[in-house]
Amino acid sequence: MKKVYLETFGCQMNVSDSERVATSLAAEGLELVEDELSADLVLINTCSVREKAEQKLYTRVGEVKLREGTKPVIGVMGCVAQLEGETLFKKINGIDFVLGTRAVGRVNEAIRKVLSDGPGYADLGEREADYDWSVADAQRHSRSVAFVPIIEGCNKFCTYCIVPFSRGRETSLPASEIIRQVLELKRNGVKEVHLIGQNVNSYRPSTESGLEGFKGSSPFSRLLRAVAATGIERIKFNTSFPRDFNADIVEAIEENENLCNWVHLPVQSGSNKVLKDMRRLHTVESYKKKIDRIKASPRNIALTTDIIVGFPGETIEDFEQTMGLFEYSEYATAYIFKYSPRPDTPAYAMRDDVSPEEKTRRFLELERVQKHLQAKHLEGYIGRTVSVLAEKRSAKSPSDLSGHSTCHRVVNFPGSDGMLGSIVDVRITQAKANSLYGEVV
Repeated sequence: MKKVYLETFGCQMNVSDSERVATSLAAEGLELVEDELSADLVLINTCSVREKAEQKLYTRVGEVKLREGTKPVIGVMGCVAQLEGETLFKKINGIDFVLGTRAVGRVNEAIRKVLSDGPGYADLGEREADYDWSVADAQRHSRSVAFVPIIEGCNKFCTYCIVPFSRGRETSLPASEIIRQVLELKRNGVKEVHLIGQNVNSYRPSTESGLEGFKGSSPFSRLLRAVAATGIERIKFNTSFPRDFNADIVEAIEENENLCNWVHLPVQSGSNKVLKDMRRLHTVESYKKKIDRIKASPRNIALTTDIIVGFPGETIEDFEQTMGLFEYSEYATAYIFKYSPRPDTPAYAMRDDVSPEEKTRRFLELERVQKHLQAKHLEGYIGRTVSVLAEKRSAKSPSDLSGHSTCHRVVNFPGSDGMLGSIVDVRITQAKANSLYGEVV
C-alpha cells in the first residue's frame, strides 16, 4: 500500500480541497500518514495569495528532495499549480506532477500516470461535472467541525488579488446539495459547519431549488435561513465581501440562534483613495453603515477583518484614515498584511512606492492598535458565561480542552476527553493575548 503525506497551505478552501483529496486517496486504497519521512508520495496543496505563501512551496520541495533514503513522488496542487502550470517543472527540480485548483478530483489519475509513465504530468482542466463535494468523516480536519463550500472563485478582480486567476469565476453550488451535506454532517455528529468561499455572500445559484419558502433579500440570506432550519447546532460563514453584505444577513443571524455571533468583513483599507485604487467596490462611508448595523444587533456580533498596509500610493494620511477606521469599528481581531505584489494583477504594474521599512512600521503601528482593541474585547468576557464547542486538547496544557465560542473566540478550560465534541457552558475567568480561559459551569 502506497503511503501519502499531504500538506496544506492557505485558506479554508484549500483545507476543504485537501479533505476531499484525502477522501479520494483513501477510497483508492492509499494510506494517509502524518510522518513525511515514511511517505512514498508527498502532495503539497499551495497558496499564492501572498509572495511569502508561494515561497513556502519552493522551500518545502527543496526540503523533501534533501531527505535521506528513497525519494518520494512529489505532487503540487492548488493555486500555485493553477497559475504556474507546467512551468513549475522548469522552476523547481523534483516535482513529478501538477494539479490545478479544479483538477484535484483527478488526483488518483495523476498518481497512476506518474507511477506508470514517469514525471512531468500536468492537469489544469476544469472540474468534473459530477465532482463529489462530500468528505469522508475520517478525512475531516475535525470530528465536530466541517467546512462546506458554497461558492468557488471570484468575479470581483480587486487590483491586488490573484484569486480570480487561480480559482476562476464565481460558481455557486446548488442550495439543495448544500442542505443535503449539512443534514448528513449533522447525522454523523458534526456540531458546527462553516459555509465557505472566497465571497460567501456573493452566492448566486443557477436555480432556487432548496431555497423555496425561505424569506430574504438575497440568495445568501435565504441560504442561511435554510441551513439554520436543518437544526445543526452551529453555523458560521467566511469570507464576506462588503459590497454584497446587507442588513438582511444580520437579520437572519438575529432570527436564528444557531447562526453564530461572528462576521468576517474584510475592509482592506480605511482610505477611499486606496479603496478605489484597490477596486474594492465600496467606500469607507458605505462600510461604516454596515458596521453600524452589526454593532446595533442585540446578538453582540464579533467583527473581524483583513487589512493591507503599504499598498502602492498609500500615503501617511491614507494610513492614518485606516487607523481611524480601526478605532471606529472596534474589531475583535484583524489579520494585517504588508502589500505583496503578485504578477499578472493590475496592481503589479503600479509603482510599489512604499518602502519595506515603512510597510513594517505601518504594520507594527496598526498591530499595536489592534492588540489594544483585542485586549479590550477579550477582557469584556471576564465573568460572562459562553457556549464553547470542545474541539481538542489544548496545545499549552494537557489538562485543558480547547474550542471556539459562538463569536469564534478560542477558549481553554479544564475538561475530560468525554467532553470532546460537546458544546459546554464555560464561565470566563481570564483573558490572555489571543484567547480566553475559564471553567465549566
